[in-house]
Amino acid sequence: QVQLVESGGGLVQAGGSLRLSCAASGRTFSGYAMGWFRQAPGKEREFVATISYTGANTNYADSVKGRFTISRDNAKNTVYLQMNSLKPEDTAVYYCARSTAIWSWSPSVQGRPGSYGNWGQGTQVTVSS
Repeated sequence: QVQLVESGGGLVQAGGSLRLSCAASGRTFSGYAMGWFRQAPGKEREFVATISYTGANTNYADSVKGRFTISRDNAKNTVYLQMNSLKPEDTAVYYCARSTAIWSWSPSVQGRPGSYGNWGQGTQVTVSS
């Protein structure tokens, strides 16, 4: 069973940056698309970004496009989320997730929480105004 462990969250002022990391156990990391989602208090979990299993393709929520960058290092079994120009509305618990389908990529599919079968425990990001 794969385990996902997020790190890098914290408190930052508006306009600042954070880099989240998600380390995955297991040897099949490179075959799966990965995603980042977030959940603010009282709100549903929402899609943030996704990256294909090769890393060549990415997709972002409109709310973070141009500010966040998802990347992966398959040699390190790690996916990253670089977050720049942070806003108070980015405050949430951020989760990384592994797609259920191996060797598969579809931007529309990867935007749905139901397309992911393994989730990390989450890391808190708080942006102060």
